[in-house]
Amino acid sequence: MTASKSYLERILGVFTEVKRGEGAVVLLMTLNVFLILTAYLIAKVVREPLILAGGGAEIKSYSAALQVVVLAVFLRIYASLVANISRRKLINYVTLFFAACLVAFFFLSRANANIGVVYFIWVGIFSLVVIAQFWSFANDIYAPSEGKRLFVIIQFGASAGGVFGPMLASFLLRFFGVYELLLVSAAMLVASLAITNYVESRQGSGSNEVRTGEEEPETKPEISRKGAFRVVLLSKYLLMIAVMVLMTNWVNSTGEYILGKSISAAAAEVAGGDQEVEREYIAGFYSRFFAVVGAVGLLFQLLFVSRIIKFGGIRFAVMIQPIIALGGYGLIAAMPFLKFIKGPKIAENAADYSLNSTVRNILFLPTTTEQKYKAKVAIDSFFVRVGDVLSALLVFVGITFLEFGIRGFALFNVGLVLIWLLFAYGIGKEHQRLVDANGKTGAPS
Repeated sequence: MTASKSYLERILGVFTEVKRGEGAVVLLMTLNVFLILTAYLIAKVVREPLILAGGGAEIKSYSAALQVVVLAVFLRIYASLVANISRRKLINYVTLFFAACLVAFFFLSRANANIGVVYFIWVGIFSLVVIAQFWSFANDIYAPSEGKRLFVIIQFGASAGGVFGPMLASFLLRFFGVYELLLVSAAMLVASLAITNYVESRQGSGSNEVRTGEEEPETKPEISRKGAFRVVLLSKYLLMIAVMVLMTNWVNSTGEYILGKSISAAAAEVAGGDQEVEREYIAGFYSRFFAVVGAVGLLFQLLFVSRIIKFGGIRFAVMIQPIIALGGYGLIAAMPFLKFIKGPKIAENAADYSLNSTVRNILFLPTTTEQKYKAKVAIDSFFVRVGDVLSALLVFVGITFLEFGIRGFALFNVGLVLIWLLFAYGIGKEHQRLVDANGKTGAPS
């Protein structure tokens, strides 16, 4: 007779299918990514006063572009680590490095060092690399059939951390200074690493199967010395994912510009030249906007994402985000007014933080360990930032030479989304082919 599920597994089963023996580990993984996202959001709160005090808004814009260059160098170092050390050492070394940096930034800031630009670039790399590395680890310990079910719960931890981080930072600022938050962020990062090591001790090393038996000696899978970008370029599947991620961020960042432009115009009209009223109007709008996006994203993650993936499959799920964006920017192009911009952006961002993030991580389940750690980190960091740069370039060209208004940028986004849809369709087909052809450990060619 089959033993019954634990009480925890029955509770988690409300949100997605959880099999016997899976509950404890998936809850630990959820707590792990929750701590990582909370640590990042706290570090992000410190970023603004440091960068603005260190040079102003213009320097902030230049620093965002410089992140792409620094990321390219960092990824070469990271790929070398992946090739030469085991999974456990890789995660420990990289995470402890970022935690140590937080402590170092605390002491430098207390010494009144001008670290605004360096810290801004560092936070951008930290947020992308550590989060991508976590999902590489998750992809490595779960088989595709398991990940499709359980990533829904784990992604909820990421979404919750994104909401809880700023709230915790706001609460702590009542009792401590801004720079003390860096130590809180470092402590959470170390706590997440402790969970990773515990899960690693249960799961084995470098395989795609979750293991609940006794611990085995740590081994390192065969990994070539190819750089991260070469790993991406040599795989049609990974290259399509990279382009899709780039397009997703390009569209979303341009949409953020459209929203910001509309809010600025509305605030100026309400304020009548009073800058304090204008700032309060903008701050009030974005506080409500982010709260609604976070709430909608969390509810969507809990109630709908697992059902969409289970009944529609990845081929359908990967198409939903661009379809939402297509309808949203089509509406904005037809009616370029704030009340018709806010709703589509809430839907786009909430779906991106929930369904789209879950699906993007599931796409890496049928890949090799090398591709999970090298290609995924490169795609989730470098190609995301390239999307930001292309959006900034589009805004510059659109304003300076093409005289784009809100409608013009929305129409351009519609064109980008149509290309995005084509890649999403191809990725869905290729993902299914890989799962069917290679089973649990299939790798794209």
